[in-house]
Amino acid sequence: MSILTVKNLNHGFGDRAIFEDVSFRLLKGEHIGLIGANGEGKSTFMNIITGKLMPDEGSVEWSNRVRVGYMDQHVQLEKGLTIRDALRGAFQYLFDLEQEMLEITDKMADASPEELEKLLEDMGTIQDMLDHNGFYVIDSKVEEIAAGLGLKDIGLDRDVTDLSGGQRTKVLLAKLLLENPDILLLDEPTNYLDEVHIEWLKRFLQNYENAFILISHDIPFLNSVINLIYHVENRMLTRYVGDYDNFLRIYEANKKQLEAAYERQQQEISKLEDFIARNKARVATVGMARARQKKLDKIEKIELAAEKPKPEFKFKQGRTSGKLIFETKDLVIGYDSPLSKPLSLKMERGQKIALVGANGLGKSTLLKSLIGQLQSLSGEVELGDYLQVGYFEQEIKEANYKTCIEEVWEEFASFTQYEVRAALAKCGLTTKHIESKVCVLSGGEQAKVRLCKLINKETNLLILDEPTNHLDVDAKEELKRALKEYKGSILLVCHEPEFYKDVVTNVWNCEEWTTKIV
Repeated sequence: MSILTVKNLNHGFGDRAIFEDVSFRLLKGEHIGLIGANGEGKSTFMNIITGKLMPDEGSVEWSNRVRVGYMDQHVQLEKGLTIRDALRGAFQYLFDLEQEMLEITDKMADASPEELEKLLEDMGTIQDMLDHNGFYVIDSKVEEIAAGLGLKDIGLDRDVTDLSGGQRTKVLLAKLLLENPDILLLDEPTNYLDEVHIEWLKRFLQNYENAFILISHDIPFLNSVINLIYHVENRMLTRYVGDYDNFLRIYEANKKQLEAAYERQQQEISKLEDFIARNKARVATVGMARARQKKLDKIEKIELAAEKPKPEFKFKQGRTSGKLIFETKDLVIGYDSPLSKPLSLKMERGQKIALVGANGLGKSTLLKSLIGQLQSLSGEVELGDYLQVGYFEQEIKEANYKTCIEEVWEEFASFTQYEVRAALAKCGLTTKHIESKVCVLSGGEQAKVRLCKLINKETNLLILDEPTNHLDVDAKEELKRALKEYKGSILLVCHEPEFYKDVVTNVWNCEEWTTKIV
């Protein structure tokens, strides 16, 4: 049974076409991975099927009474609402039914026998619905999902407006999973989740009986939960049965076949054009030339898709730093209250260190405290000599209305416009991206603009806070290669062992330092 049917979808922004004549069907219980390079339109597709965007042409039809769950990162959580309140909000429709049942009870006192019979019937129906939907075990469901995603560690009575970006994402995801919709729409749900909770989400989705569409650039995670791939490329959506590895094998084979057929066709076209050019002017052969021209006109030309620009990251090396990168003495980090025990840490030149551990323990806070962006609660930080620091921040909250060219030029005033464009192109951005405002780009494209600024600055210490969030597979692989090649020191926060294990020399587990229960 088809839950969702998309027919002849066309959509674009300005003069840039995103989808052309796209059709799509989602069947009950299908677990779909929606994949494609940054900027191909994956999130746009999600916004169209949820009605947030109207397509230029085509239709989007949901079957009747389908409950759709979409994790929207931009939903505002009200001040004064606790995490527990927010999660219980997933069952608001059941609380409304309970209220309706209480109102029926009040009406019974003054009801006539006929009215009483109708009220009892309504009450029975509501009671069945409450029983069937687990109304009387709501709190245990909330506790179970909250524990799985690490929200119990934060404290379920904490105000949602006090949470970090990652913690807020967890609340939205937990609420969505509690709603148990007929279809889940998940746009990069593993961003801001740590390894333990990614593992929990993996098991949850493996056992999820309903359908879901998942956007993720975390290939091991994607492979473990999906059974279908839809690939977004060159304004088309193509279906593949199986996991990502199977898609890649078929995709590469199809690409080679198309390239071989293109080469054969080009040779045939060249021969026909050559024959026509040599024989069209001679009376004796003009008829043969016309026949060849008709054959040439009938050929349906094979077109190869334009090669997408592949990112190329090469960090500019600064001077050699001193032997000591930093040393802390009894450093306590936090905002209003301590997030860590007193820390005595030391990093030396040449070390590449991954900071790992659950969200909310203070990994980002530690990075900001080390570089002086945030005042520590107590203790000291001693920085080494001749440090040239490059910092990649986890999340930029403000919308950026500058063009990509303006954004980079502001930091590198000595560059010519050609040099700015070339630097952005090397990071895998097209001319259209480069001339666009930063705020209209996808998350992955925005990350590439920020990486462009970082790689063109001379550094000997890179401090990177979740640099892989939103990056597509090619960009992630290229970033990994560049970090392995980098001769300076690296302090990295990352939840993807597949990414950091080949890069770093040391792993520091922040769970050993935290004041929180993990």
